[in-house]
Amino acid sequence: MSDEHTQTGTGWPQPAEPTRPDGPAGEPDPRPEAPDPDELSPLSPQERPSGEDEDPSTTPDEAAPAEGVAAAGPAAVVSPWRRFSSAAVMIMVLLGLLGFTLAVQLKMTSTDSSLAAARQEDLVRILYDLEAREIRLRQDIAALEESQRQLRSGEQGRQAALEEATRRADELGILAGTLPARGPGLTVRFQAGAKPISAVRVLDAVQELRGAGAEAMQISGGDQATVRIVASTYFLNGENGALIVDGRPLTGPFTITVLGDPATMRTALNIPGGVVASVAGDGGNVIVEEREVAEVSALHVPRPLEHARPVS
Repeated sequence: MSDEHTQTGTGWPQPAEPTRPDGPAGEPDPRPEAPDPDELSPLSPQERPSGEDEDPSTTPDEAAPAEGVAAAGPAAVVSPWRRFSSAAVMIMVLLGLLGFTLAVQLKMTSTDSSLAAARQEDLVRILYDLEAREIRLRQDIAALEESQRQLRSGEQGRQAALEEATRRADELGILAGTLPARGPGLTVRFQAGAKPISAVRVLDAVQELRGAGAEAMQISGGDQATVRIVASTYFLNGENGALIVDGRPLTGPFTITVLGDPATMRTALNIPGGVVASVAGDGGNVIVEEREVAEVSALHVPRPLEHARPVS
């Protein structure tokens, strides 16, 4: 055998490795129709064994950009809506409001076209009429407020007059004996001695009490009969020491209940030569007691007037 053949264990010659006519061994086929070695592999890059997924003709610097893109993935994609900032949104809102305001203003202007087309003299007259109407309305308001004030003051005046009239009627009723009364005062009790209590002594006591400011009085007898003492009350001596007061007989002892200032009335009764001294001179006794609350409950029935008339 020749030296160009390699001997094998079988004795058969082993053919030499074919060479590519257009390039040295290990270089890719420059022909355009040559398939990519990666496309000829049935395995995907993920399924290839380690060491086979790298192209020896590719440098690490050229593979870096591809790895960066693959590492970014879908999450690195930025939505175009996020590019709008808050300032852009605010500008859009303001532009919308401006457009709406212009539309409303245009509508209002178009509805008042009559004033826009009016002459200057007509506008002056309209303004004058509006001012005159405003003046009249203000005057009406002032007049109504004054009427309201008068009504309120008149109501208050009527209420005050009614209260005053009620108070005056009560006072006159107490003085006339037609209303009961109560208040501080005295009880004056007459006890007869050797002589009976005469009508003169009782009338003197009533006069002294009136002079001391007595406001209401009544006299009671031993039989609990009571008569209201008023300006027209009269006293007469009755039989067996009795008294006739306004035509009604009363038996002793007699007690006068009077309303007024207790100290002043007590002083008036005890003056020298007064009622207390006069009754004591007749052998009797006058007992005067102060009351914080005394009550005059007897009422006087006024008689109808036949001749007297109020002066109008």
